[in-house]
Amino acid sequence: MELEKVHVVLFPYMSKGHMIPMLQLARLLLSHSFAGGDISVTLFTTPLNRPFVAASLAGTKATIIDIPFPKNVKEIPPGVECTDKLPMSSLFVPFTRATKLMQSDFERELMSLPRVSFMVSDGFLWWTLESAQKLGFPRLVFFGMNCASTSILDSVFQNQLLSKSKVKSETEPVSVPEFPWIKVRRCDFVKDMIDPKSTTDPGFNLILDQVTAMNQSQGIVFNTFDDIEPVFIDYYKRKRELKPWTLGPLCFASNSLEDGVEEKVKSVWMKWLDEKQDRGSCVLYVAFGSQAEISREQLEEIALGLEESKVNFLWVVKGNGIVKGFEERVGERGMVVRDEWVDQRKILDHESVKGFLSHCGWNSLMESICSKVPILAFPVAAEQPLNAILVVEELRVAERVVATASDGIVRRDEIVKKVKVLMEGEKGKELRKNVEAYGKMAKKALEEGIGSSWKNLDNLINEFCNHGT
Repeated sequence: MELEKVHVVLFPYMSKGHMIPMLQLARLLLSHSFAGGDISVTLFTTPLNRPFVAASLAGTKATIIDIPFPKNVKEIPPGVECTDKLPMSSLFVPFTRATKLMQSDFERELMSLPRVSFMVSDGFLWWTLESAQKLGFPRLVFFGMNCASTSILDSVFQNQLLSKSKVKSETEPVSVPEFPWIKVRRCDFVKDMIDPKSTTDPGFNLILDQVTAMNQSQGIVFNTFDDIEPVFIDYYKRKRELKPWTLGPLCFASNSLEDGVEEKVKSVWMKWLDEKQDRGSCVLYVAFGSQAEISREQLEEIALGLEESKVNFLWVVKGNGIVKGFEERVGERGMVVRDEWVDQRKILDHESVKGFLSHCGWNSLMESICSKVPILAFPVAAEQPLNAILVVEELRVAERVVATASDGIVRRDEIVKKVKVLMEGEKGKELRKNVEAYGKMAKKALEEGIGSSWKNLDNLINEFCNHGT
């Protein structure tokens, strides 16, 4: 193999939670080039997403190509090219369907590129498989999930485990056949996932297209590592024809090519964390990702729970739904950051941060484990309840809040109780010890030349380097 001829195309979905790990994958690939070869990476995005992509890949040799996002798409406001500005519950399907209108521009740009060895594209961009097939190179799919949630979903669907004919209650626990020690409930799943849909349902048809394209691809990339979920990785290898490649934790690649220069101007929240560290104070970091839709009632319960817990906290929140007078009452004990993009990894790495109240998006959980910060699991949507099962029950690096059965709201007294468990209790100490052990494993996984994920990436490159147009 001549390493200098390896050319990888990456195409992330237009959502921060999907773009970030793909950008980290770009850095990981390019770090191999500095080890002796010359792997070139071309990343596709749209004009309004380019500044974020360019800033993330600053200092690298990555090529960035932006292709126009379709205009005049029904229901999508003009100038919106990222899901962060959309209500995902109602506009995910039309936004995602609109991306297919980019296909001709995408293929025209591909034809002008040097020979492509393989492409990694987001699973939501199902139509990129057709482009790869037309131009004669392999396509690997990237969903940004872990193997546990994927494997549990697969087992539940294969066995129709939670059909209404078998389970009458939304909260009735049922053992997963291939993993009998794990119990799931209907309320742990998005209804569209477990309830039969009409073949005319737009959401059902989109999922069908995405799954069909995934199964016809040449592999799937997981942002995980072998030592964190070996049982589930083994299940996927045995039960699925699609070959899995575990290349994570990708967040360790985020700074691999940077020169280590400190920020010229520290953000207000980082200065605030420095002050807490100087005083010997511990901080709970609170964030629910860029996409979570949380009701005003739930936001108020979270706020009042944080207020009554008496802990120091840094809360990154969308919008202005927090109860009136909250910030004045908590004073210097808390900081609220509204509608601003923060470097979450830097926050989690800060010495003062000793806990993370998280919505259990997989990127966030990986970052927390890598930073050796225990988690208070507060799953909101999608596969997040399954992610919570992994970190709470399997890895034991997290405690979980419990919603009331009547309305699904996590009440303030539950938040107070569990925050104190995490930040002050004996259980919190145990979780901290466990997460430190997994954090060490995570770092070893990407050790150059010897880590399991590093070796997996070597094998992936070797397998696909002779393919392409």
